[in-house]
Amino acid sequence: MITTTVRGTIVSAGKIALTLFAILVAAPTGAQSIQAQESPAGASATKTVAGATAVSAERPPVIDGRDDDPIWKSAPPITGFRVFDPKEDGDPTFQTEAKVGYDAENIYVFVRMFDPHPDSIVSLLSRRDVKTQSEQLKIMIDSYHDRRTGYEFAVNPAGVKRDYYTYDDSREDITWDAVWDVATRIDSLGWTAEFRIPLSQIRYPRAAEHTFGLMIVRDIARLSERDAWPLLRRSVRGIASQFGDLGGFRGLGSPHRLEIAPYVVTKNRSRPQPTGFGRTQKLTLGGDVKYGLTSNLTLDATINPDFGQVEADPAQLNLTAFETFLAEQRPFFLEGTGIFSFAGDASRLFYSRRIGRAPQLAGLVGDPGADVPSATPILGAGKLSGRFASGASLGALAAVTGRQSVGPTIVEPQTEYGVFRASQDLRNGQTGIGTMLTVVNRQLDDVSALRLRRQAIVGGVDARHRFADGRYSITGSFATSNVRGTAGAIDRTQRNAVHYYNRPDAGLPYDPNRTSLSGTDLQLKADKVAGTFTYGGLYERLSPGFETNDIGFLSQADQQIAQGYAQLQSSEPHAFWRNASAQFYQYNQFTSNGLPTTNFSELYLSAEFQNRMTMSADLWTDNWLPAYCDRCARGGPAVRGSPDYNILVNLSADPRWKAIPTFAAIYTVGDYGNSTLWRVRPYVTVRARSNLSWELGTRYQRNRADTQWFENLGVIGSDTTHYLFAHLDQELLSFTSRFNYTATTTMSLQLYAEPFMTTGRYFRLRELAAPRAGSYADRYRPFALSTSDASFNVKQLNASAVARWEYRAGSTIFLVWTQGRDQEDRNPGSFLPVRDFKDLFAARPDNTFLIKASYWMNF
Repeated sequence: MITTTVRGTIVSAGKIALTLFAILVAAPTGAQSIQAQESPAGASATKTVAGATAVSAERPPVIDGRDDDPIWKSAPPITGFRVFDPKEDGDPTFQTEAKVGYDAENIYVFVRMFDPHPDSIVSLLSRRDVKTQSEQLKIMIDSYHDRRTGYEFAVNPAGVKRDYYTYDDSREDITWDAVWDVATRIDSLGWTAEFRIPLSQIRYPRAAEHTFGLMIVRDIARLSERDAWPLLRRSVRGIASQFGDLGGFRGLGSPHRLEIAPYVVTKNRSRPQPTGFGRTQKLTLGGDVKYGLTSNLTLDATINPDFGQVEADPAQLNLTAFETFLAEQRPFFLEGTGIFSFAGDASRLFYSRRIGRAPQLAGLVGDPGADVPSATPILGAGKLSGRFASGASLGALAAVTGRQSVGPTIVEPQTEYGVFRASQDLRNGQTGIGTMLTVVNRQLDDVSALRLRRQAIVGGVDARHRFADGRYSITGSFATSNVRGTAGAIDRTQRNAVHYYNRPDAGLPYDPNRTSLSGTDLQLKADKVAGTFTYGGLYERLSPGFETNDIGFLSQADQQIAQGYAQLQSSEPHAFWRNASAQFYQYNQFTSNGLPTTNFSELYLSAEFQNRMTMSADLWTDNWLPAYCDRCARGGPAVRGSPDYNILVNLSADPRWKAIPTFAAIYTVGDYGNSTLWRVRPYVTVRARSNLSWELGTRYQRNRADTQWFENLGVIGSDTTHYLFAHLDQELLSFTSRFNYTATTTMSLQLYAEPFMTTGRYFRLRELAAPRAGSYADRYRPFALSTSDASFNVKQLNASAVARWEYRAGSTIFLVWTQGRDQEDRNPGSFLPVRDFKDLFAARPDNTFLIKASYWMNF
């Protein structure tokens, strides 16, 4: 693989993003003239594929769940469904029959699920995209016929719709939403589902005739049985590659796809004022646009977006040197993110939470009562994505966030982001190559330029290849990064926890006068991916200067990773289990100079029993061979790690019960018995009615850490520096509750609340004496310093209520209330839950009320 190193001045990220969009807009003309790739050579080229035929409809069927339309009299039936869970290739308990038709605008599917006991059919009502333990029918369409991607449309007997986009053969993008219709009926023969799927909602190459991939999956909840046409083999990795062929499509054309969803948001929130607290009222106009440039290339854009309806991040207290990873929850950035995955990693190069992030320079605000916003406003963002008949996939994203100030202080500068991703499938998806480029540009003033990097660019290439009839795979990737800024900003980069160039025994070229920093990431991986016994290995090397955190997520550079695993999976039920697996992992980590930092061994066992109860046990040990933690002293010398031993157990009851309890517990012992951690997490889900459920769980944790980093005194690397550690005694208690009520398939109410508290006190303060000593006692010596003012008592509450009404197809109204409470100034180091939760609920609340209305239009 070849990559180009960027030298000289990096151009503006905004200009690069515009150039990428121009390239992509022009790309389809040439790409569409390329014919589909030939079948792969060898066994995979001669593989037998199940086939079915769609018939043209002279007039559209009425979508009512009945099969009395003329199209259903002439369409050939699809039969021959086979069980794939719990037994692979078993005879189904009940028969299933499907038919497919089409016209110039839609695909129609009618499926009859036979059941001799229709009164026993499980039909539960929930909001859209929520799977319940009810019967289900799923239609999966690979409209590119690339055996790598697909669109999924699912429904249960209550008419609850779910839709997904499948990519990389098996991954699902659960945030993909389309506008489509379905009707269901329960009758004397069982139940039926009749679909109308607009061609404008899927993508396919321009051609006179088309063959799509198709799979139909039926879930029979009360029997815990899953059937599919064609047979879906669990012993074979991948889903889209197992689809059958659906032919007969002629003259589909290229429907226009312009969707506009303007919205208005009115928001009322608390705000601190010199005389107390008041409220602010804000009215915002924005909109989303989806435009089909061609039948297989789509532009998505959002202007002035608001994501007030998404659930708040879980409360937590981070005492490590590393940044906390927070999952993306905003719909615009979630949908279609699979195309930006690089080398199987969805966040290393592109972590969308960087766009609209919390202000990075909030610490510069001198007034502790100032109203610092929790997020940076996104002025606009756009995505361009598509896939062509040649097997090529293209994606680009550009976004601009506005400058955020608190008084005269800039807490986040205006920033432009650009992401470009291109890949090419070969051999019917068995082989692929790709490239990715990300760029970031910040508009900095003199103060922020001393702390933030001005420009960042990351580029890479990746490749994958399956062989031996798809049973084995090899993948590889190479990425390079370059960040630029003032000497102060790049010095901060070298000294942060990702790099620690200044660590005294690192042997790295630390230079406080640098104005740029570069690095590389190489990864090689090989796996056996098919069969009941699979295994594989990985090697990765990240150089000390590799940096992606301007728009990606990287916890640590300067490391080499060697990993191996083996897994044994059951293929059919046995005496007392339905499914079972055993996995073993060995993970070793070194610095780029070869210092061992981690050796980790793990055994994971899991089983689903005949009564649908599940249990898993995870046992692992760390540092059973000499290893040295190069991050524990926060820039200080590497400290020899002590062995630790861990066990995690998870139990869950039959998910078909009305009350479903689950339980998780972990116990850890390390530092030769001086450090222990245990945590219990009971949880229960209660389905009071078919449309009403609530969840309640709690988490209690007791952590006694004998080697918790406390503070570094003096300049790191000098002879007078003291690297201080203490014994931390920490307790944590939190509760999580959710309430879900679904009035209809288009109207729902969700309530959520999570009170959280954790307290801790430090004692037995020591400093590093001989950090690499073999004896635990010799590594530290006492240090005289009071720790009383370091105790903490942190309390938080996140609560929300969201009412959603889809008043017409694609158009929604959200009514949202959120509340946050924080308190850290009372009773440090003292753990009394009743007192502390009383204090929390007495703290000043930050309330936000929001109404968001959108109107979907299709042209």
